[in-house]
Amino acid sequence: MTEPVLIIGGGPAGLSAAHALAAAGRKSVLIEKEDRLGGAPILQGYAKLVPSHEWAKDAIGGMVARVEGNPLVEVRVNSAVQSFEGEPGAFTATLKDGTKVKAGTAILATGFTHFDSINKPEWGFGTYPDVVTTVQVEQMLSSGAGVKCPSDGRTPERVAILLCVGSRDRQIGREWCSKICCTVSANIAMEIREALPNCNVYIYYMDIRTFGLYEGEYYWASQEEHKVKYIKARIAEVTSDGKRLLVKGEDTLVKRPISIPFDMVVHAIGMDPNVDNMTLSSVFGVDLNKYGYIKKPSVYAHLCETSRPGVFVAGAATGPETIDDSIAQGQAAALAAMTYAAVPAKEAAE
Repeated sequence: MTEPVLIIGGGPAGLSAAHALAAAGRKSVLIEKEDRLGGAPILQGYAKLVPSHEWAKDAIGGMVARVEGNPLVEVRVNSAVQSFEGEPGAFTATLKDGTKVKAGTAILATGFTHFDSINKPEWGFGTYPDVVTTVQVEQMLSSGAGVKCPSDGRTPERVAILLCVGSRDRQIGREWCSKICCTVSANIAMEIREALPNCNVYIYYMDIRTFGLYEGEYYWASQEEHKVKYIKARIAEVTSDGKRLLVKGEDTLVKRPISIPFDMVVHAIGMDPNVDNMTLSSVFGVDLNKYGYIKKPSVYAHLCETSRPGVFVAGAATGPETIDDSIAQGQAAALAAMTYAAVPAKEAAE
């Protein structure tokens, strides 16, 4: 198969797939709808990444530079696929400008959308300017401006981080755990404490899921080394007493109501399916799962495949995922695309 691999999405998974293909001597065409590559870590201004503690602009920026400087990767930004027709080995993608691109296989690395806290109004976002999201705090940290209350620019003395905003919440149709929020929140809490030693940081949680090897470095270190306080609670609402924000709820360990004042409240927002997934499903002819993510079969027999032969998927397009695992899946999808191209389509689909 001589046609290039079409990659949709220029975030960590897509960048990883493009680099892996280039390393194997294969051409790819990378399509990104935004005006630059990097995905959420670059476009949303992430600060230090978990678990490397590298700045996103350096770590993911390095991946971008590696791809943009590779002659085997053709990058198309401000672009999108309007139609995708044909069969493995002979696909034709029509871009929004009318350009047609030939491809042997395709990889969907289209990522996710951050949960919009407007959909959780009782927790104060959109009502009180000092109720912000983890992404906004990441932007404060990465910009060098420092963590400040948006309402008046003052330095907060007390900050609350509310976990599971847009995750594990059946009332708003978000049954899934977003996987990375606990660890990212612990990381942000430690960064706030390092930047503002006099600021008290509290994390409100249902359960803590700093999975794998992250428990010691984030959950315990945040408490023992950085003195972050954890409160197991069910939150009812975030209001204001006119001077400070009030987080009201029930301490579920001692079974009593609590109301604690804060200068800033941070929503640890979860990962939603990409808002474009319905369109992507229609254009590429792939199925979505019941949550709205791109559906994939059992990984034991179908590495990175979708419901359409010759179309593969990687990263958070299939569900909440870490950056590191998205990068690994991008490499796996590149391998799957090349392996698929090396065998007859009928055999590969079985």
